[in-house]
Amino acid sequence: MNFASDNVYGVDPRILAAMVAANEGTARSYSYDNLTAAARARLAQVFEREVAVHLVTTGTAANGLALSAATPPYGAVICHAEAHIAVDECNAPEMFIGGGKLIGIHGRGGKITPAEVANVLKGFIRGEHDPKPATISITNASEAGTVYTPAEVRALADLAHGRGMKLHMDGARFANAVASLGCSPAALTWQAGVDIMSFGGTKNGGMMLEAVVIFDAALARDFNYRQMRGGQLVSKSRFLAAQMLAYLEHDLWLENARAANALARTLAARLAQVPGVRLGHRVEANEVFAVLPRAAHEAWQAAGAVYYDWLPDGLAEKPGPDEVFARFVLSHATPPAAVERFLTLAQK
Repeated sequence: MNFASDNVYGVDPRILAAMVAANEGTARSYSYDNLTAAARARLAQVFEREVAVHLVTTGTAANGLALSAATPPYGAVICHAEAHIAVDECNAPEMFIGGGKLIGIHGRGGKITPAEVANVLKGFIRGEHDPKPATISITNASEAGTVYTPAEVRALADLAHGRGMKLHMDGARFANAVASLGCSPAALTWQAGVDIMSFGGTKNGGMMLEAVVIFDAALARDFNYRQMRGGQLVSKSRFLAAQMLAYLEHDLWLENARAANALARTLAARLAQVPGVRLGHRVEANEVFAVLPRAAHEAWQAAGAVYYDWLPDGLAEKPGPDEVFARFVLSHATPPAAVERFLTLAQK
């Protein structure tokens, strides 16, 4: 009954098999191999246009490198206060940028709005004494498991571009957002104004499966140098590419995301029926947030349920003194039987 994270589960067997197959023979190194070329071409098909693609090993590296391309060392990145780049990446974005500043907004439900961003930008009145607003970064699906629609992304992009800024999307759970909305990857990214994104796969079946996908050609200039300097130009790059090809083949990435999202909906619907439990907000991807009676929480964890206490920043429901705010994350690999065991325990 492990709902701590979608990182706790292993690698999808189809992706593992692809890596084993890639182990045969020899290949050129440092992303000049045929598999990397094929992975780049496949991502161009997924996004329905030419894109620059750089495969990396971690989401932190993908975010840091992407933001460094969009943000000068004297620049500012506007993001949600609880965004992964702000609270979980140990200043890596600032390091990759070379001194940039992250400015967090306490937006509701893990999302930020154009009005909230515009309000922050009003404070930049001191010219060169302030960092230069350079980038808006959004996470889709968000850290709260909510999803930005194409219209919401477009509104933020229009604000960013109107101020001479860029729009970055942290897509660590991008597959879950696409699966939730039923839209095309293109509609949720470049067609809505995204300039650069981190395309994640590690949380959805990969081993080390992340990519920086660049839609604005100007941001792709010299990116290979950024990648090399950042220690992310992998010598045996064919193994990253093999993962990406398997991930995209037959829409495995969406199949896995749909499975995780469906389990989250099941868990949320039935957990909400437990006396004393109330959901933090509507479940839109593969994360469930709920306020739990403290006594029930302690009993469930003692019985082997694994999930995290969480900070209820920007969420509709706040825990009382005898309650716990909890996060449950579902994976495509979460056994449905584990969900049933937990729900049986919770509904006793």
